[in-house]
Amino acid sequence: MKSLIFLLISLCVYSEGYSQTAEEYYSRGFDKQELGDYKQAIENYNKAIELDPNDAHAFNNRGNCKLDLKDYRGAMEDYNTAIKLDPKLEEAYYNRGNCKYLFLDDLRGAMTDYSKAIELDPSDADNYTARGNCKRGLWKFSEALTDYNKAIELDANHSIAYFFRGFAKLGIGDKIGACKDWRKAGELGDRDANDVIKEYCN
Repeated sequence: MKSLIFLLISLCVYSEGYSQTAEEYYSRGFDKQELGDYKQAIENYNKAIELDPNDAHAFNNRGNCKLDLKDYRGAMEDYNTAIKLDPKLEEAYYNRGNCKYLFLDDLRGAMTDYSKAIELDPSDADNYTARGNCKRGLWKFSEALTDYNKAIELDANHSIAYFFRGFAKLGIGDKIGACKDWRKAGELGDRDANDVIKEYCN
């Protein structure tokens, strides 16, 4: 009986004295983020950062959660901190570029970030597609085509690259080539391709 009481007391003391590590909070935050529970994810990333304020990945992931919650200023602050902590964190440049391009209407700033991401990881097709979108948005269709071509060279099944390359081709007057790309995007599962084909190719 005394042994049982001692065991119970020991377990209580251990439980009260146990504190989670930054890695455990980060892992829990990542799991919550994957489930789409961004508020809970942020709370866990906050605790991870409190314990390890030099974790660039935690800032980057928290920035993504804030972006999904439309806290664009907060997301930018986290991406900036992530990059300051780790200037070679490619995904932080890509994510900051997305924030600038999609929500802050800063195409040139986004293009600079995507270019840095490409410098750090020239094998990622998404980086080229994203930069191509910026160039297309700035009416630099020929330059955009170069980026889309590279993306497709890296990933022949990149439906988004085909889809947007179609618009770049349309921009230089190549309607036949544009329709060919949109059909390819549709074959690869792009849901918007059929609507574009109906509007421009039939």
